[in-house]
Amino acid sequence: MKKETLLEIILGTIGGLVFAIGLTMCLIPEWDLFASGVVVAILGFIILLCIIPVYRSNHPKKVHAPINWGIVFTWFIGIVGALVMGFGMSKVMVGDPSKTDLLIGISTGIVGLLICVFNYPIYSYLKSNKD
Repeated sequence: MKKETLLEIILGTIGGLVFAIGLTMCLIPEWDLFASGVVVAILGFIILLCIIPVYRSNHPKKVHAPINWGIVFTWFIGIVGALVMGFGMSKVMVGDPSKTDLLIGISTGIVGLLICVFNYPIYSYLKSNKD
């Protein structure tokens, strides 16, 4: 392993941990550390940004192929499915949900899960029609 790769791994690990701790400080109201959490999260983000020059100096530029719109569409479907499923989970888990919140959350979560499950067959279909 190259020394530069190890530096990328170390920066990524430390930056990710500092960023996550800062966000945790912001999101837990019992700690009452919102302002300092923002500062810690920004510090972690700056550490993560330090990876970019290290990476660019050690990895040559690659010639990019044309955009594969099937993959772009598949990513879009995956993101939408994850967001729909997350909305359903939040309806079920946040606060004291009523029965209608539970029904809406569970059904929305199942729809989001189905979108994620059918993402690969959609990509396979798009790929088979392209060839």
